[in-house]
Amino acid sequence: MAEPTLYAELARQLSAVGAVKRDLARRLPPSCPAGSVAALLVVEEHGDLRIGRLAELLAVDMSVTSRHVAHLADRGLIERTCDPADKRSRILRLTPAGHALLDELQRRSTALLAERLSDWTDDDVGELTRLMSRLRASFDDTRPGATANSTT
Repeated sequence: MAEPTLYAELARQLSAVGAVKRDLARRLPPSCPAGSVAALLVVEEHGDLRIGRLAELLAVDMSVTSRHVAHLADRGLIERTCDPADKRSRILRLTPAGHALLDELQRRSTALLAERLSDWTDDDVGELTRLMSRLRASFDDTRPGATANSTT
């Protein structure tokens, strides 16, 4: 286990990552706020899913998720279809326009990161990516022994 001062510095650095996220968010089209993009990305990653599952994966309240879904559906980026297993529920699916928007956002994000990290080596970028993936996995509630409210 690392020294407590290292964890304190890591916490400060993670807070500073917010500036990077805000800079990336400024590249989003005004009609697509960051929360809606997050919902699109989850649907893309997990495929067709119910809104309740989307809320779980986003770790936000159902009312917030509903607003994002309505926003995306109004813009033709996702479609809501009847769930054959439960006619009261809806299945969310990306539309071709949703896929196209995510492709465009990926290009914008990649270009910004390439610009800002132009003096980094491929090994540096790879190492950061590997460590961030590992950090994210350490907070994954689905890992063995993890609990939803775990603070360790």
